[in-house]
Amino acid sequence: MITMRLIFTMRAALIALVAGLLMSTPGFADGGTIAFTVFKGGWFIGGSAGSGTLFFRGRSYPLSIGGISAGLVFGGSETRFRGTVSNIRQVSDVAGVYGAAGAVGVGAQAIVLRNEKGATLQLTGQQIGLQVNADLSGLAISIR
Repeated sequence: MITMRLIFTMRAALIALVAGLLMSTPGFADGGTIAFTVFKGGWFIGGSAGSGTLFFRGRSYPLSIGGISAGLVFGGSETRFRGTVSNIRQVSDVAGVYGAAGAVGVGAQAIVLRNEKGATLQLTGQQIGLQVNADLSGLAISIR
């Protein structure tokens, strides 16, 4: 015979389980699109700067891009990126420092970046100029 206490305990456990699954599901997160241009240059120590736009929930938001890199850095380039932003709940989640391993490359670029808030950028772009770097770079995005 099932007691009322057991029924109450099972119901509470089921509610907690469902609530935990809903809270941990990325379904609460939203996404958008992003487009920006980055100018990079350097000789052993490099810098990058640029601007772009985040498109989120039917509105556009201007962005500022910046960063530094050190290691084997040589040359200068301009790269125009386009892609998606995922795992954000509000516009401010896009702001932050994104990290990725540097690479040697000319021409088409593809990269996935993630910031400390969990926002993920999946980007493709076209590079103009020659930028060779084998370093760890940090890219900072801020909302203007």
